[in-house]
Amino acid sequence: MSIDSESPVSEVDLSVIGMTCASCANRIERKLNKMDGVTASVNYATETARVQFAPTITIDDLLKTVHDIGYEALPPEPPKVAEALVEPGEQADDRSAAEIASDRDTEDLRRRFWFSFALATPVVLVSMIPPLQFMYWQWFCLVLATPVVFWGAWPFHKAAWRSLRHGTTTMDTLISMGALAAYLWSVWALFFGGAGLPGYSMSESLIPSFFGGSSTTSNMPAIYLEVAAAVPVFILAGRWFEARAKKRSGAAMRALMHLGAKDVSILRDGVEVRVPVSQLGVGERFVVRPGERIATDGFVVEGSSAVDESMLTGESVPVEVTPGSDVTGATINADGRIIVEATRVGNDTRLAQIAKLVTDAQSGKAPVQRLADRVSAIFVPVVIGIAILTWIGWMLWGPN
Repeated sequence: MSIDSESPVSEVDLSVIGMTCASCANRIERKLNKMDGVTASVNYATETARVQFAPTITIDDLLKTVHDIGYEALPPEPPKVAEALVEPGEQADDRSAAEIASDRDTEDLRRRFWFSFALATPVVLVSMIPPLQFMYWQWFCLVLATPVVFWGAWPFHKAAWRSLRHGTTTMDTLISMGALAAYLWSVWALFFGGAGLPGYSMSESLIPSFFGGSSTTSNMPAIYLEVAAAVPVFILAGRWFEARAKKRSGAAMRALMHLGAKDVSILRDGVEVRVPVSQLGVGERFVVRPGERIATDGFVVEGSSAVDESMLTGESVPVEVTPGSDVTGATINADGRIIVEATRVGNDTRLAQIAKLVTDAQSGKAPVQRLADRVSAIFVPVVIGIAILTWIGWMLWGPN
């Protein structure tokens, strides 16, 4: 719902946990936009929701709305300034709660993929290559496929059930239904359809029925354990690669933010006081020694030096600065001692603005992405509807 332009508007970026496809993002976005005084844009690629909301709405209301439809949202965390408190030799963990959860999910996908890949590979090979089929090979495939279908594909079953409880469908619904349908049909065929008898060959059960041949197993139903095992493996691989790409993107953003100085020597009554950079205010003067990063944007009031601005301009040759020269936070003082007066701090600095532009670019949606979101909203129901119509047609007019 649109927001009254005369009302003061707040904006927040929420981290969303639990999305598995564009349909999930589209569903969350629609639900948030149904709230009075809320305009939201949910980006599946970055797992974030940019929300503008009226004063009558609180962040807790937004979090509850997302939770009620089966997902979790986390509010933005304040910037961490505790790096100076870390013991020497240790590395500060500056990841947000959402990033920690994402890393945990990535590791879980990796374990499930390799486990499922190891079990599914022999199932596919034995099922698809008749010379590899031995006595009771079908039961061997059942034993290997079962943990893939129920443990390897568990994230898909869980997401599908969550969507079903809320009366919706996602791509996980198709994955779960496909794997379970192939597996359950194969189990029925093995135990009750004769496919579990010795000497059963899937190639013989299929070829004569289509080309008019005859075989002792031609009237037995085919089994699809290779489908039940292979589909989760392919989807797990895709989800794992996607999660790794998102992790690299987040690492690049953290590396950008790490370019800033962590503490600064402020001049107070002619005495240098070392404080966290968050305590530096506009108009205060601070000392930058050779090799140190300039704490924030400002201008030189005393001293001269050469400043390495390659992180901004890409130019490897340092720039000479003298009293009156402007300097940018996060650039490196190359040789001389200078005193700088701060003109911009915090989110107003050039580095913070660059980070904001990168975040905005990731959070925004291109027109083609919005079109994909609209298609995804109806894709799954349409596919399920086609499958049901195909089954009805097969039952009514298929071969007896």
